[in-house]
Amino acid sequence: MKRKIVTLCGSVRFKEEYDRANESFTLAGWVVLSCGVFNHEWLHRPENNAELLKDGLDSLHKDKIAMSDLVYVINKGGYVGKSTASEIAYATKLGIPIEYMDHPGGA
Repeated sequence: MKRKIVTLCGSVRFKEEYDRANESFTLAGWVVLSCGVFNHEWLHRPENNAELLKDGLDSLHKDKIAMSDLVYVINKGGYVGKSTASEIAYATKLGIPIEYMDHPGGA
């Protein structure tokens, strides 16, 4: 049996929500691909050359999306940042279904 794969996308500031989604999908039998770095503040510090690192992490995350049967967007309160919007567009381009934690736009 081939298990379904889901990639969790969203702002890393929502780690608690990532943890809950990971648990829920795992208990439902899904293979869960997620972010590996949740230090939001560190990722955005220029002195860490973090933007170059973040670009690499964004690319890695798109590779995870390409392997997936579903993208689940952690958009607490409807929030979708620039990286997440790019990931949604990429999943859409690949024809991968997308589900949202909260209705897009927070409505």
